[in-house]
Amino acid sequence: MRRGGRPATAADPPAADEAEWLTWRAAMQRALYGEGGFYLLERPSGHFRTSVSASSAFADAVLALLTEVDAALGQPDVLDLVDIGAGEGLLVRHVLEAAGPALRRRLRVTAVDLSPRPLGLPLTIAWAAEPPPVVTGLAIANEWLDNVPMDVAEQTSEGPRLVLVNTRTGEERLGDPVSPEDRAWLDRWWPLPCVGSRAEIGRPRDAAWAAVVGRLAGGLAVAADYAHPVDNRPARGTLTGYRDGAVVAPIPDGTCDITAHVALDACAEAGVRAGAISTTLSTQRAALRSLGITGTRPPLELARSDPRAYLRALARASEEAELIDPRGLGGFGWLAQRR
Repeated sequence: MRRGGRPATAADPPAADEAEWLTWRAAMQRALYGEGGFYLLERPSGHFRTSVSASSAFADAVLALLTEVDAALGQPDVLDLVDIGAGEGLLVRHVLEAAGPALRRRLRVTAVDLSPRPLGLPLTIAWAAEPPPVVTGLAIANEWLDNVPMDVAEQTSEGPRLVLVNTRTGEERLGDPVSPEDRAWLDRWWPLPCVGSRAEIGRPRDAAWAAVVGRLAGGLAVAADYAHPVDNRPARGTLTGYRDGAVVAPIPDGTCDITAHVALDACAEAGVRAGAISTTLSTQRAALRSLGITGTRPPLELARSDPRAYLRALARASEEAELIDPRGLGGFGWLAQRR
């Protein structure tokens, strides 16, 4: 449902082609990851801006975090860095380039993505469709969970029902009642207060995140994403489409990215069930500032003594400021769980 649109109703007329009506979870799965799906054919940088593409400062922060994890683990012989939803592999490429020789020799770097391996990616970076079964180090998922397909439910006078979508037009109608498992998740994590209110059922995201945490033999798993807390869920959900840098209607026909914000608090509880022994749920702004990303402008004295260095430092400060802007990337949720 595009935000601001009308609710689906049981009285919506049937489509001429019944095969085109799917649950949102099935429609997203096919549109994003099926044969000819958006993420199998497109690279993210052509359609939307992420923290990774905004500045190499994000990779510097990840390297600082990786160094902290390495020290906490006692500098193991092999240290994993796993980037889940790696896109073009920019994050791990930048981290690998910035790492010192001693750390680089111990690093085992895995970029996880369903798309083909990018041309020119260093051979020292493994490219895989799944994370390694055992991870000792840092696993990071930057804007991955928001693309994990999930169902949409709408409250009716008889209780919540699944929303079906026409994959060619984006039109919607109501389907079956939600399953008992989904109903329990809604009751706990996204209560629907009135007829017409909607929720994006996060159980698949919880399971995906739990699988990441469950692979940790030791270390840290981090998810950075669009998010909202249980006491401030949007009444109509957050389904959104992106194409060529612009917001578009989320029609699941394979021509655009389809995303929805993440209930990171629910993911955090799933991570605890998967074995996490500590949890930090904050914002990207707070997390990056603790890793040295401050957006502080260089002193004016540098402009007089070394104008070129001043301009470089000024550009870097601008990039850092974008990463920690609370109205933008800095407002992302940041979930870190240790095992």
